[in-house]
Amino acid sequence: MQNVKDYMLEQLKNLISIDSPSGYTDKAQEYLMGELERLGYQPKRLNKGGVTVHLGGEGNPIMLFAHVDTLGAVVHHIKPNGRLALTNIGGLNPNNTETETVKIITRFNGVYDGTIQIPNASTHVNSHVNDPRSFADNLEVVIDEDVHSAEDVQKLGIMAGDYIAVCPRFTVTPSGYIKSRFLDDKASASVLLAYAKMLKDENITPKRSIYLDFTVYEEVGHGAACGIPEDVVECIAVDMGCVGENVTCTEKQVSICAKDSSGPYNYELTSALVKTARENNIDYAVDVYNFYSSDVSASLRAGYDVRHALIGPGVYASHGYERSHVEGLWNTFALLRAYLA
Repeated sequence: MQNVKDYMLEQLKNLISIDSPSGYTDKAQEYLMGELERLGYQPKRLNKGGVTVHLGGEGNPIMLFAHVDTLGAVVHHIKPNGRLALTNIGGLNPNNTETETVKIITRFNGVYDGTIQIPNASTHVNSHVNDPRSFADNLEVVIDEDVHSAEDVQKLGIMAGDYIAVCPRFTVTPSGYIKSRFLDDKASASVLLAYAKMLKDENITPKRSIYLDFTVYEEVGHGAACGIPEDVVECIAVDMGCVGENVTCTEKQVSICAKDSSGPYNYELTSALVKTARENNIDYAVDVYNFYSSDVSASLRAGYDVRHALIGPGVYASHGYERSHVEGLWNTFALLRAYLA
């Protein structure tokens, strides 16, 4: 299975390298379509965005979700001095994005580099550099071009609504820790691709009908609100597990969520996943997340009649510069493989 693990990490690196804040995901979807076709599948794109694929099998249909949209921002307006005011997409945190390198993606005039800073950012000339951060009040994008006015910026073709993509800074340490922005949820997207590859490599026909859905609006709340085949009876969001105080999951484990802010997950399905992990000696944790909602929560709000669950590799510093571990991704893969066997 080493080739599958290597493939999983390769796909994670590739997905992370594609800028895809919610609403700007065409390139990520094109990549997924091409990779799934290369593996021998016939994926489809949803009208609103998202990639679905049937992995084979018959009866008792299940759909697995992972999302490839990320946090980000758009230009709110151009300031008179040529700096960009921005408004966040999803839960982008102003406190941990300051000083990050970004790309300014214009609609018609290419891409420019920049940095998120506070106004007058030099400590030696500003006694207020430690004031609380806010996208609305005191964070801006400094464009790496010779601009000094709103007119200078407009000449570059930058306008309100242009996307701001934060550079992820992806790395894997010799000890197996994965550090990057947007492991939520490209880590689990790579797990689903690895599962699809494993089926092909081992010439396995699933014992039940299995669908994948790579959604592109999870970070804004409606990723999996459509696109589920009518006969699907179970849905599992393969997202991220939380690592921090009052939860037990580590970066090396697969998390099984019992409840989040949207409510409890299906008791029978969650119990079946816990039983599967126990019986197959998979390193797991069961936790409750107070400030979390998933793709499958959106499916329930949309009215789908499905049993629902949430699993994923442990991720520390979520919605920031995140950290997971190769073993966390692998235990997530192992749980899916065992449950669907």
